[in-house]
Amino acid sequence: MPFFTLQHTDSMSWARAGEILTDHGIIKTPIFMPVGTVGTVKGIHFRDLENDIKAQIILGNTYHLLLRPGTYILQKAGGLHKFEGWTRPILTDSGGYQVFSLTSLRKMKEEGVAFSSHIDGRKLFFTPENVMDTERLIGADIMMAFDECTPGTADFSYAKQSMERTHRWLDRCIARFDSTEPLYGYKQHLFPIVQGCVYPELRQEAAKRLRDLDRDGYAIGGLAVGEPEQKMYEMIEVVNAILPQDKPRYLMGVGTPWNILEAIERGVDMFDCVMPTRNGRNGMIFTREGVMNMRNKKWEDDFTELDPNGTSFVDHAYTRAYVRHLIHAEEMLGLEILSLHNLTFYLWLVGEAREHILAGDFKHWKDSIMPDLKKRL
Repeated sequence: MPFFTLQHTDSMSWARAGEILTDHGIIKTPIFMPVGTVGTVKGIHFRDLENDIKAQIILGNTYHLLLRPGTYILQKAGGLHKFEGWTRPILTDSGGYQVFSLTSLRKMKEEGVAFSSHIDGRKLFFTPENVMDTERLIGADIMMAFDECTPGTADFSYAKQSMERTHRWLDRCIARFDSTEPLYGYKQHLFPIVQGCVYPELRQEAAKRLRDLDRDGYAIGGLAVGEPEQKMYEMIEVVNAILPQDKPRYLMGVGTPWNILEAIERGVDMFDCVMPTRNGRNGMIFTREGVMNMRNKKWEDDFTELDPNGTSFVDHAYTRAYVRHLIHAEEMLGLEILSLHNLTFYLWLVGEAREHILAGDFKHWKDSIMPDLKKRL
């Protein structure tokens, strides 16, 4: 069977439903992937990821896993799947986002990127070749190529220079990936990353170049990093008009529920973001009726469920008043509940999107739900 099967495309948009086949299981798209940066989705048990959230794939981060626990431990364990006890697919970022986010701790050159560890100052040097080797050792089903995540505010000259460096690094990634083998007896897949900032001509150039490489899937990077939302949507349209129809498209690091639906409408299949868990730990949840700050006094004596008209918990009907109490009492359970709720909501949302794509009414459903999602309750 092929790695990706396109099952249906919405008649009024570019929205798609499909399946990705990995050796650790099938991923039904569109899909949201919880972020498990250092071998854990923060505050979430794996039983909840499997049962309540129904996550089909989770992420790990090459930079962070290299620092802790380190590739020696991961290889000795038999890879990240066995180390953390997760039997479904895993995708690994390459460290390219840290090239963007840790500018004060890194120096970039043609050969690669020198980092000073944000933990202990230890010196690290990332090259396309050793990043591929590290992702082989981690054992992800889907590996990302090493790139520079270009800032959304970069001028044209820098964006072009950055894109071209990413392409040179990609050539080296592919050479290393194609000359090595998986270490744990299952297949791994390499996704190149389309960069080009907010400049259509650069995005077109990058998409065409990567399309011609004919890899298993493609990522769209360098968005939701400082540019206006509308620019992000424009760049997605530019790129997806070029990327092949029969390969999955992954929009990296995005975003809000409405960002995700807008991107699905424009032909994106895969998403990840720390927002569900990070916002949950800060007292904010996303619901079918809108966005709620659970620290607000208005919920103090509200004994309705967190989201009575949308997703809810399988095991317990937590009330708004109770969760607000937990947050103000600084009880860990409150943050866990909100993180669990948000991830459950995100997976519910992309699952609903998939069902409406298959039913042929995605565009109508998306337009009807969007105003409520954006409300501040």
